[in-house]
Amino acid sequence: MKRIAVVLCGLVLMIGAGWYGLRWEFYEPGERPQAVTVVIKRGQGQLAIASDLAQAELILSVQRFVFEARLFGEKRPWRAGEYQFDPGLSAADMLRQLQDGRTVVRHLTIPEGLTVAQTMTLIAAAPALDGAVADPPAEGSLLPETYNYSYGDSRADLIRRMQKAMTAALDEAWDKRAANLPLNSPHDLLVLASIVEKETAIEAERPRVAAVYLNRLRQGMRLQADPTVAYGVTGDGTMLGRALTKADLQHPTPYNTYTQLGLPPGPIDDPGKASLLATASPAETDELYFVANGQGGHVFARTLADHNKNVEMWRQMQKDRQ
Repeated sequence: MKRIAVVLCGLVLMIGAGWYGLRWEFYEPGERPQAVTVVIKRGQGQLAIASDLAQAELILSVQRFVFEARLFGEKRPWRAGEYQFDPGLSAADMLRQLQDGRTVVRHLTIPEGLTVAQTMTLIAAAPALDGAVADPPAEGSLLPETYNYSYGDSRADLIRRMQKAMTAALDEAWDKRAANLPLNSPHDLLVLASIVEKETAIEAERPRVAAVYLNRLRQGMRLQADPTVAYGVTGDGTMLGRALTKADLQHPTPYNTYTQLGLPPGPIDDPGKASLLATASPAETDELYFVANGQGGHVFARTLADHNKNVEMWRQMQKDRQ
């Protein structure tokens, strides 16, 4: 009996030592000098996931990792996605990251004032997005912003998010609009904001530029907005690549605001929130004209005589530079 007791005691000690050794190994910090990124595909089982970790040299044994995970880890599913495992993580840390779904967050920044065609090019080139988009969305329907996404997210879903964001931003601007704007609908606001977006990149100028165009609409004047003419000339919103000519200004398109009264039929780009809000709440001014000042901004005028002087000054600056 004593011999049996000794043997049993030895077995218990061996099992205890083995259990402690496995647990120590499971929680031991890793020795990797740099972060490692691994993509776990949807539908993979635990052995397949552990195999991916072993292939990336994050663990030594597939079977041991799965066994230790079942023995010491929480009973939760392992999630698919793109993971970055930082230096010093233990096997337990990696398991928790897989179970929590703490995947890599990617970012796609869409600048203000791009056309839908230009935005679609950025979306098509964005790494880790999945799927193609057959039909491009409508011009002006995508809100320029920085969007977070994960590996395997679909391009179609991202576009739906951008459309939803634009709808919300446009509704907010329309709800905050000043009284007595000569705009009949949120669509009118979107169209004019897209012109304001193209005219100036200076945020402080946007309410003033918007006010000029709104004052022109009130007085029944043509907008005479160069960006709309350029949009009509190209036909698809691509860059014109040259200065407008007299022939361009006389070229009959629905977007030629030199020949057509009122707003063009649709937006000419995707305006950002700042342009939407500036158009909805313009500056209080009776200015009707503006021209570039040669320094990235504009000079504004109330009368045509003052405007002509400003134009002459701008032309002289152009000559001096040449």
